Amino acid sequence: MSVCFRRTALIGISLLGLTGGCAKIHEHRGYMMDSTLAAAIRPGVDNRDSVESTLGRPTFTGQFDQRDWYYVSRDTRQLAFSMPKATGTTVLHVRFDPQGNVAGVERTGLEKVAKVEPMHATTPTLGRKRGFFRELFGNIGTIGAGGLGAPTGQ
Repeated sequence: MSVCFRRTALIGISLLGLTGGCAKIHEHRGYMMDSTLAAAIRPGVDNRDSVESTLGRPTFTGQFDQRDWYYVSRDTRQLAFSMPKATGTTVLHVRFDPQGNVAGVERTGLEKVAKVEPMHATTPTLGRKRGFFRELFGNIGTIGAGGLGAPTGQ
């Protein structure tokens, strides 16, 4: 084997090793949605017990109204150390009437998910602006002084 061939093979193996760690990671979180079972839930026919026996316990119930049940699932993908990105979301919303019978079933997806970007600005506060060292060493000399560091008249 020539030196050029060995060098090329070594570079090729190194590149394969580097790109092997950058594989995409696909992940599923939440409820495992079965489309056949979800389609079997009918308003006016099913009740709380039949929905729970068919679909299982909900992912969560409504915050303000316990008659809303939500079954949520999300698929994500991630490349190496980057933040995961949602590729699919399914929300099955089952609403019950006061008697416990199914009043409505709604299936939505990623179109109803709102993306909230945090703002990196600082909140304005009243008072003096003090730096790190003033905060750290600002009370030196005030301990034991009368009036906690207030200027004295003498």
